[in-house]
Amino acid sequence: MRRKVTLKQIAKELDISISTVSKSLRDSHEISEETRQKVQAFAKLYNYKPNNIALSLKNKKTKTIGIIIPEIVHHFFATVISGIEQVANEEGYNVIVCLSDESFDKEVINLEMLASGSTDGFIMSLSKETQQKRDFHHIEEAINQGMPVVLFDRVTNDVFCDKVIIDDQLAAYDAVNFFIEKKYKKIALITTVDYVSVGKLRTEGYYKSFKDHQLNVDENLIVKIEDIEHCQDPIQDLIENNEIDAIFAVNELFAVTAIKIALKLGKRVPEDISVIGFTDGIISQFSTPTITTVSQNGIKMGRKAAKMLIDRLEKEEEDELYTTEIIETNLVFRESTTT
Repeated sequence: MRRKVTLKQIAKELDISISTVSKSLRDSHEISEETRQKVQAFAKLYNYKPNNIALSLKNKKTKTIGIIIPEIVHHFFATVISGIEQVANEEGYNVIVCLSDESFDKEVINLEMLASGSTDGFIMSLSKETQQKRDFHHIEEAINQGMPVVLFDRVTNDVFCDKVIIDDQLAAYDAVNFFIEKKYKKIALITTVDYVSVGKLRTEGYYKSFKDHQLNVDENLIVKIEDIEHCQDPIQDLIENNEIDAIFAVNELFAVTAIKIALKLGKRVPEDISVIGFTDGIISQFSTPTITTVSQNGIKMGRKAAKMLIDRLEKEEEDELYTTEIIETNLVFRESTTT
């Protein structure tokens, strides 16, 4: 009897991407007929089964929750994991944490591996590449085969499941509104590319605040960064080549980088440029100056996500009514702004 293969093994054997394999198995017309037939024939020959769910959830519980996050260095994700673990331990569950490293392929591999009998359900935040591709088949397969999923922070409306979010648009709106009411005139935005859901929503909040105050947005003061690890050059170009008196940054890395560059260019923070960031992690609390920021309350988000998943796992009957919980945010004022 042939051993079952995984998406990763099929992709490696045929020298194509995991995304191409998954789309071929779903008869996607984005893939050529020749490739689809080749993949499907190989999968049939080696008895490929979606997600390789070998253990029936109804027959055997692992009492383990799988967590898949885009990165671990971000303080926000660390606090969410802490909140999940608190509730999981209280309820007698263990957790396994996997990193997608912002990769669609790695996210698929992690889900497939954990769904092979290691876990009872998942708590996930989508990778940047998954959002860019808008390919959520791996999550839908898990749900269709009885594994509950809770999405948090980076979510999509294309997958029907429980979700835990903050109101990113409103949180950004309130931050920019603070600047406008303080009579700042040149308010810059440092954000992500639009396919990252939280960055897109925070950008919308920026625009909405200007619109509600009947002010025009200066597009030259908006920087959209794709490669977060190499954000310094575009941020320096923004500050060096524009007249700016305030900056709203959609994460704390952008905020601390803006402050560092502003100081290097001889600007004073907050006297010349005020800065508001997002997340309220360790960087915001211990940078010089400390950073005014939107607090996401990651521990509360993690606790809520874990409770939603465990409640669904413990139910006698399946419930297809899904809920979206919104965690409140607030502005934490520190040295990077004047109050």
